[in-house]
Amino acid sequence: MLVFAYFSVVLIWATTPLAIQWSSHGLSFSAAAVSRLTLAALIAVMIELVRRRQLTTHVKNWKLLFAASLGIFPNMPLVYWSAQFIPSGIIAVIFALSPLATGLISWWLLKDNPFTLRRVLSLLIAIVGLLLIFYEQWQLDLTALWGVLGILGSCFLFSFSSVWVKKLSIESSPPDAFSQATGALLFSLPGLWLVWWIQDGQIPHHLPPTEAWSCILYLALIGSLLGAVMFFFVLQRLAPSVVSLITLMTPVLALCLGNLIADEHLTVQAKTGVCLVLLGLCFYTDWSVSRRLKSFHQWLLLRFSTGEEKNAFEKHINETKNSIDYYK
Repeated sequence: MLVFAYFSVVLIWATTPLAIQWSSHGLSFSAAAVSRLTLAALIAVMIELVRRRQLTTHVKNWKLLFAASLGIFPNMPLVYWSAQFIPSGIIAVIFALSPLATGLISWWLLKDNPFTLRRVLSLLIAIVGLLLIFYEQWQLDLTALWGVLGILGSCFLFSFSSVWVKKLSIESSPPDAFSQATGALLFSLPGLWLVWWIQDGQIPHHLPPTEAWSCILYLALIGSLLGAVMFFFVLQRLAPSVVSLITLMTPVLALCLGNLIADEHLTVQAKTGVCLVLLGLCFYTDWSVSRRLKSFHQWLLLRFSTGEEKNAFEKHINETKNSIDYYK
């Protein structure tokens, strides 16, 4: 189940950029965004009622939920707007910079400096890659450059929301992950509807193509709800360093899907920029093949050992300094 959940998150995150582009066919970007997130909010509220959770508890945590909602509004309209101008693979690559953006914002907001010399060098490599992508998109079309800037802004906005939520969670007792996601959706709906009313405000006279509605349904059920549940399931059971590898696999798979399914082609310059961004992210992430193999081996032993063997092995791990990182 854990392996299934892990690769489900990779697949969901890789297909989301392309689904966002397709969901806007026949609709404005704001209508596509508000349709997806309103449907996701309605389903989440129904699940909360089935779980017998009182929605009034969301109001008590309004500051935390407001911080979480910034990752939805104004973040999502910005993503949908930017997706009109650039390939889905580029969206995934730029959004993969979230760990670097989170490090910078943590330094500012939490007064926690996560940057070693290696991480500073990795940040510089990623910036060079971004500059190549910027220049390539600017040569192709100025609106494509705005799309790159929009996704980069979305990346920092999402990271700011995550760090602020972490800070508030330390200061108070937060609700469970699903209730937090439901509350964030509810808090974001007024802003989403306001943007739709200002930018569009028109109910389509004809139903959009089946492709668009299918993608909206997919993004609401799979992208917004199931993906979040799977991610938190994985995060609770694996080390953060293992989970962070998702951000390395997602853009590569998204680029392949964009090329095979949507016929998205990148120039040599853009590919070079993408490789530099991924290289910088790889250096930034704390991981090694030997340590990951050791972690996986430990997990297998704990998973399939029983009785005294399991207790003895757990005791051995707790007493071994080399295994501490696995349980951080």
